[in-house]
Amino acid sequence: MKSAKLGKLWDSLHSSFWFVPTLMLVLAIGLSFITIRIDQSAETNIIEKLGWAYSLGPSGSRAILSAIAGSMMSVATTAFSITIVALQLASSQFGPRLLRNFMRDTGNQVVLGTFIATFVYSLMVLRTINGVEENEFVPHLAVTVGIGLAIASIGVLIYFIHHSAASIQVDRVIKKVGDDLDKTIDRLFPDRIGRSASKQLEEESLAAIPTDFDRLSRAIAARESGYIQAIDDNRLMQIAIDRNLLLRVEQRPGRFVVKGSQLMRVFPEEKIDRKLAAKIADTVVLGIGRTEQQDLEFSIDQLVEIAARALSPGINDPFTAIRCIDQLSVALCHFAQREIPSPYRYDDRHRLRVIAEPLEFADAIDAAFNQIRQYGQSSVAVTMRLLEAIATIAPFTHRELDRTALQRHADAVERGSQNGIEEELDLQDVRERYLAALKAIDSNRLLDRDERS
Repeated sequence: MKSAKLGKLWDSLHSSFWFVPTLMLVLAIGLSFITIRIDQSAETNIIEKLGWAYSLGPSGSRAILSAIAGSMMSVATTAFSITIVALQLASSQFGPRLLRNFMRDTGNQVVLGTFIATFVYSLMVLRTINGVEENEFVPHLAVTVGIGLAIASIGVLIYFIHHSAASIQVDRVIKKVGDDLDKTIDRLFPDRIGRSASKQLEEESLAAIPTDFDRLSRAIAARESGYIQAIDDNRLMQIAIDRNLLLRVEQRPGRFVVKGSQLMRVFPEEKIDRKLAAKIADTVVLGIGRTEQQDLEFSIDQLVEIAARALSPGINDPFTAIRCIDQLSVALCHFAQREIPSPYRYDDRHRLRVIAEPLEFADAIDAAFNQIRQYGQSSVAVTMRLLEAIATIAPFTHRELDRTALQRHADAVERGSQNGIEEELDLQDVRERYLAALKAIDSNRLLDRDERS
C-alpha cells in the first residue's frame, strides 16, 4: 500500500490543471526534436515519395505553422474560459466542494494539454525553417505532423464542447460522485480486510490495554491546524513495533484538528522523546481541505450538499434531492456488505500495537441521512424516499448494530413528518412507507437468526 504522503501528492497532481498539460508539452517538445532530426537525416526524395507528406517551400511552411500556432492559443484561451465558467456554475449549483471533481476531470486536462502541446510543437518546428537558398531547409515530416496535430485538435475541440455541456448535468454529477464513493468503499473496506471483532476478541483486546494507559501515556499533538487527510497506518505500526509501543489514535481522517490538539496517545511515556514524537506526528497528513483518500464521509457529504442545496427555499428542487438519496442508497447497500475491521491492530507476535476506531455503518448512515432529513422534513416526496431507501438498504445489512441504526433513522423520519407535514393523506402515505421500512428491518433480523440457527 502506497504511503499516505505519496497518495496525497498524487491526489494533488491529479486535481491540478497544470500537471497533464505540462507532461503533454514536454512530449510535444520531444516529438519536435525527433521529427526534425528525421528530416535532417533523411534524403529529400524519400520525403517527396510519401504522398501524405507536406512538400511545399519555406514560406508556405511558415504560414501553415504560424496559423496553427495562433489558432491553438486562441482555442486554448477559449477552452480555459469555458472551463472557468463551468467551475463557477458548479460551485453555485452543486457546492464548492464539488470543484475538486471538475478539476480532476482528465478529459478537460487532456483537452488543454492538446492545444498547448500543438502550439509549442508548431513553434519548435517553425524556428528550424530556413529560406536562404544556400542553406534552405524545410522539415517536411515535422510540418506534416504539425498539420496532423492541428486536425486532432479539431476533434478534441468537438469532444470538449460536448463534454463541457454534459459534465454540468446534475444527473451526471451525482452519478460521478456516487461512483467515486463506491470506489472509496472498495479501497478502504475490501472484502477481506479483516473480520469484525467478536465479543471474545474484543474482551481479549480490552484486557491487553494497560489499566494505567491514560495516566502513563503521552499525548502526541498536531503541529499545525488543518483537516486530517490520511494516516500512514503501515508506518505507524512499524514505529510501534520497532519501539515496543502501544498507540491509540484519537482522531479520524476527515476531522479538523487545531494546532496543539491531541492526535494520539502513546504508551509508555518514558520511551517518547522529541524526535520520536515528531516522527509519530508526521504519520498524520494534514491539509487545508478534506479528500476521499481515507475519508469515506467526504464523498457522502458531497451528495448531501447537493441534496441540501436542492431543498433550500430558493431552489426547491426535491427531484435532485431524491436522486441523491437514491445514489446514497446504492453506496450504503454496498457498505453494509463490507466487513468492518477491528479497532485493535496486532503485530506478528499477536501483541496489541495500535488502537484506531474505524468508520462504522451507523456513522455513514448518520452522515448520509441526518441533514437531508432535517432539510426535507416538510417535503412529502423526500420523506417518503428516505423511508423507501431504508427499506431498500435493510436486506443488505448483516449486523444488528446496522439494523438498529436503520430503525433509529426510520423513527426519526416518521417523527419529523408529524411536525413538517400537515395534510392527513400525506401523513398516511408516510406512515405506510415507515411500516414497510420496519417490516424490511424485522424480516432481515429474522432471516439472520434463522441462518445462524
